[in-house]
Amino acid sequence: MSEATAAVTADSTPAGVVIAESATARGRRARIALRALQVALALFYAIASALPKLIGHASAAESFERLGWGSAGMYTIGALELAGAIALLIPVLQSVAAMALGALMVGAFVVQISVFDGQYAATPVILIVPLTLIAWARREHNAELLRLLLRRRRA
Repeated sequence: MSEATAAVTADSTPAGVVIAESATARGRRARIALRALQVALALFYAIASALPKLIGHASAAESFERLGWGSAGMYTIGALELAGAIALLIPVLQSVAAMALGALMVGAFVVQISVFDGQYAATPVILIVPLTLIAWARREHNAELLRLLLRRRRA
């Protein structure tokens, strides 16, 4: 225990009671880890997932042709993924972006199972886990977003 913590504990709190300083440090580390996760996912969605679709890479085009969605479907999904990646980095949109990308991953899972015989079905399932964590951890921003939207609607 640091001297400052010991002094605070000795002066104002009973022995053995954990004071807020330790919880604050742990909370700060958790916020930093969550933010790092958001940045990593944003980079993944923007570079590894959206970019091949938006530039019409042969592997992406082939997959969407096999689906019967063609280039319009490929560009649409790529644009949605890029928008979600950007929104993961905007505080008021973080939770909604994580939910939207999670919904895309549910769709990707269904497509992988039904069209591609489950070849890469684990990837969207794995991505749903951190997206769910972000959506839950940043859920307080949903009320803020709703207030902004309602205020704009009234104006």
